[in-house]
Amino acid sequence: MHSDIARVLYSYEQLEQRIAELGAQISADYKGKSILAVGILRGATIFYADLVRNISCDVRFDFMAVSSYGSTTVTTGAVRFLKDLDTSIEGHDVLIIEDIVDSGLTLTYLTEALRQRKPASIRVCCLLDKPSRRKSPLVPDYCGFQIPDAFVVGFGLDFAEKYRNLPYIGVLKPEIYL
Repeated sequence: MHSDIARVLYSYEQLEQRIAELGAQISADYKGKSILAVGILRGATIFYADLVRNISCDVRFDFMAVSSYGSTTVTTGAVRFLKDLDTSIEGHDVLIIEDIVDSGLTLTYLTEALRQRKPASIRVCCLLDKPSRRKSPLVPDYCGFQIPDAFVVGFGLDFAEKYRNLPYIGVLKPEIYL
């Protein structure tokens, strides 16, 4: 375990097992359909790669980068699109794949913006959900784990661009980010 981590919340084995379960559930729900899997960069990349390998229906890939945090640990509420989709989503079933849903403000803004592009459907899959911090009515359609209000890193999630490569989800020691 990395010295900046207070405790491991989910091991690699727990993550892989839950991701396989999510992939099976999504495959069943979209049986006979094609999905446009939209990964939210950068935090969701590891989860995205593992999840799409566990989906058995046709999957097309695309990515977006959005920001509402800047260099802080608290959302500013102002959402910026840093990278938009490369393909049209009109008439397609879109699955947004996100690392963590916290306040829900960024994802609510994103889903509303994408709905204006007339997809057949939009669903959200997140690895982690912090419902205790929710400021919008957004509820993910698929969720790996609900977590307590703790600052977590690893498996793609970062603090100041560090810790993304950790093979587990860990709680960062408060003295590191305060």
